[in-house]
Amino acid sequence: MGLADQADRISMRYFRRDLRIDRKPDRTFVTQADTEIEKMLRQEIQRRYPSHGVLAEEFGDRSANQETRWIIDPIDATHSYMRGVPVFATLLALERAGTLELGIVSAPAMHERWHAVRGAGAWSGKRRLRVSEVVRLEDAQIFYASRTAFKAAGRERGFDAVVEEAWRDRGYGDFWGYMLVAEGAGEAMIEPELYSWDLAAPLIIVEEAGGRLTDLTGRRTYAGGNAVASNGVLHGLILERLGSQVGEP
Repeated sequence: MGLADQADRISMRYFRRDLRIDRKPDRTFVTQADTEIEKMLRQEIQRRYPSHGVLAEEFGDRSANQETRWIIDPIDATHSYMRGVPVFATLLALERAGTLELGIVSAPAMHERWHAVRGAGAWSGKRRLRVSEVVRLEDAQIFYASRTAFKAAGRERGFDAVVEEAWRDRGYGDFWGYMLVAEGAGEAMIEPELYSWDLAAPLIIVEEAGGRLTDLTGRRTYAGGNAVASNGVLHGLILERLGSQVGEP
């Protein structure tokens, strides 16, 4: 929580102010807030937990031989952040021997923070989180980042099959869609392309709230690629609808 507090102070110091923005080799954007937060977190982890490794978005993987590592996204939703949209967060997860032990998602401009510890539930402050009990897709609210991302991945047919059958769909992308599923405000969040630092903290929060998070083949993973988070009850059906193109090039 202390690390999240420090990250929040940095992100809010630059939010909606003059901000240095650079392009990475993959042509996505990175801001001085992203790099400053990650440097701070790496330094603090090295100081407090010198035996721990770190995998993070901006400066890569420094966890070759460590049993315990932190998986970090300094600012999830950087593009929203740089445009002044308040839906951004710092994501922190702790993994030990391949098992996620805790996750924190801190969204300071939204005045929200979610966290989970393995076996101790998922929480927002003192409010315990639980996924919904909706059992029919036609009663479900579905979240996603963007349809264009599914189209770019060649998976728009499966995406359309899900949202056309659902009661309602909304493009609440990035971390927020997963947190809304964990809170029971919607039944599923689907994304066609993402990385381990996008998924690790949301996965343990969704699972501790009683939900499920897998890739499009139904495999539990936070290694990246693609993801479906759900209340669990609808997971198989959503995978089935999405799966019309799974395995195709």
